[in-house]
Amino acid sequence: MGEPISIRFPLDGALKANRCFVIFRQIFGEGGRVEKEPIKLELEKVSGEGGEDVFALSFTLDDWGIYMYRFEAELEGGDIAFFGRGEGGEAKRWDWLPEWQLTVSKRAHKTPNWAKSGVTYQIFADRFCRVGESKFSKKGRLHTYWTDRPDIEDAFGTYRADDFFGGNIKGIISRLDYLKSLGVTLIYLTPIFKSPSNHRYDTSDYLTIDELFGTEEEFARLIKEAGDRGISIMLDGVFNHTGADSIYFNKFDNFESVGAYQSKQSPYYDWFTFRTYPYEYDCWWGSTVVPTVNKKAEGYRKLVLGEGGVIEKWTRMGVKGWRLDVVDELPIDFTTELCRKIKSEGEDTLIIGEVWEDASTKIAYDLWRPYFMGEQLDGVMNYPFKNAILQLAKGGSAAEFKEQITRILENYPRESLDVLMNLIGSHDTVRALTQLSGVTPPESKLARAEFTLSDDMYALARKRLMFAAAIQFTLPGVPCVYYGDEAGMQGFEDPLNRGAFPWGREDNVLLEHYKTLGKLRAKYADLLRGKTYFEDDPTLVVFRRESECGTFTVVANPTDVPVMRLISGRDAISGKPIQQKITVPPLGVRFIVK
Repeated sequence: MGEPISIRFPLDGALKANRCFVIFRQIFGEGGRVEKEPIKLELEKVSGEGGEDVFALSFTLDDWGIYMYRFEAELEGGDIAFFGRGEGGEAKRWDWLPEWQLTVSKRAHKTPNWAKSGVTYQIFADRFCRVGESKFSKKGRLHTYWTDRPDIEDAFGTYRADDFFGGNIKGIISRLDYLKSLGVTLIYLTPIFKSPSNHRYDTSDYLTIDELFGTEEEFARLIKEAGDRGISIMLDGVFNHTGADSIYFNKFDNFESVGAYQSKQSPYYDWFTFRTYPYEYDCWWGSTVVPTVNKKAEGYRKLVLGEGGVIEKWTRMGVKGWRLDVVDELPIDFTTELCRKIKSEGEDTLIIGEVWEDASTKIAYDLWRPYFMGEQLDGVMNYPFKNAILQLAKGGSAAEFKEQITRILENYPRESLDVLMNLIGSHDTVRALTQLSGVTPPESKLARAEFTLSDDMYALARKRLMFAAAIQFTLPGVPCVYYGDEAGMQGFEDPLNRGAFPWGREDNVLLEHYKTLGKLRAKYADLLRGKTYFEDDPTLVVFRRESECGTFTVVANPTDVPVMRLISGRDAISGKPIQQKITVPPLGVRFIVK
């Protein structure tokens, strides 16, 4: 807010527009939803050459929040022409068209420069790699064979998340050179703190690393050895709920502490909300193993935000990023304090939120979330890009892809765009390869668990995945590879998307493709942080990244037929000059630099 904004609006000279106005209406701001009188500003006619009348205006907006805007023009003869947002962000003349969005932050916000290039790699901690003997003392079982599939249910038909493969810190350290070969610069670890489950989103103790995963000394070594290779570590912060089996709740009497479930005199009692003590309590989406925490509880805030607390301990150990689980479940004031605490421990610490929709206008529990107002998140898990990329790879139209991508580019602050976590799969989604096959999931759990793609289906899915990854690695933001996608892992929904990494059984075609893309991002890091412009093309997806260093152009063919296109420049991979019409094959992508 208060920063100069410039608008340039060209109109067809045949319209004979005498005056032109832009109309802003604020829809979100301080306090959430707002209803204020629209702001109508007149643009000045600055030129009238080449068949166009160009109107322009420089101005400021002094209230932070989300605005929508459109244009009106007074024509010769007294008619009023209305202009709104058409497909792909282009201006269209008609009544009641959609509007453009303008995001006005409360204050300027700088996101970490180190996080704006490279590749992020998500590791499901229990399933990536195991080195050494595992000291197993949990309920459930430790798989004897790394090649087993995850359990899908117990004898009673219930999934307990209590089967383990024993992936550990030593295993990750042993594979750091492998990750380096992929161009990885940031490892995003799913929860690593003490927990009874294999996913560890039901935290038992925020200040202790799970004994199956490793020790603090080993974690410190991971941070150092990864750092020596230019790789940072991001932790998963699960602050909306704890585990019922925890030192705080202690429902099953497995800890020496007096938990909230055991006594109203517990120091943790006010951390939770009981409806009928102790049996009925607020929990995340009705799952009683993860009771929801009262974020107003002084003791809880001290644990997370205070001296020697969760953020301070692990960030000072060398963690460079935090991914905030279900951030839209957290109260707004708690999120602000949490982000402030993280930044106080290091301004260049990256904060990524789990948001599945457009985060600039996210509504949760009837409240607008001010994620991009300069006081909270750096970026988010970019599920809108995921949806657009996978849809395109499965035969979606170039126009629809452009529309979905352009909306995010218009709505997000530039600093946030640069650090978006661009994923095409995660621990919460069906594996990208399985999605891209287009197969209909079998109805029974067992059939889904034992399903594998036929050779023909796999070949098609792999081709689509290579296409999708090429787009993922070149759009604004930072690509995030879900462990094993580069190796050809398959799987339907949780827990089948969380299998053990197939060491020694990787798809080398896919693997080499991902390594090439990683090298590409490293070689053209400056170009791939440039502004993004889409070109008009009825068939292909063509966009360029422009910076002071030059231009990086992506030409992608989402169709099932070859397409000819005139291209000039240098092939970004081979370095060879191109000054001719070339054929872009079906599901092919060409990278050109100038």
